[in-house]
Amino acid sequence: MSQARPPLPPFTAESARAKVQAAEDAWNTRDPRRVALAYTPDSVWRNRDEFLTGREEIEAFLTRKWERELDYALRKELWSWTDDRIAVRFRYEWRDATGQWWRSYGNELWEFDGDGLMRRREASINDLRIEAAERTIDGPRHP
Repeated sequence: MSQARPPLPPFTAESARAKVQAAEDAWNTRDPRRVALAYTPDSVWRNRDEFLTGREEIEAFLTRKWERELDYALRKELWSWTDDRIAVRFRYEWRDATGQWWRSYGNELWEFDGDGLMRRREASINDLRIEAAERTIDGPRHP
């Protein structure tokens, strides 16, 4: 039995924005277990060229991601929505182990079940090498 994750579908402009902000907040914790709980136990992902199924694979992926993408800070923006789907554009900044900074841009397509858990995530992402002085994201948003 899954635990509901409000806001729940069907989405409105307000609830879709809240869902996007909740996702941004969770991802900025860089806590793979916490983030993975927002997905159905059998959630299907495409992230760049990786295909994942289920929370265990998602958690392992996120663990690897945040071990590699240091000082990760993310911003998400609502692009569009329907009753149970949300489209998001995002950017995040991070540095690698050598100290090189990167800005990653992308789009995500999300599909939710009736409990507000994401059952499908499709992400297309491009990386841009940047200088530290070009950074525009300092860290998580603060309320």
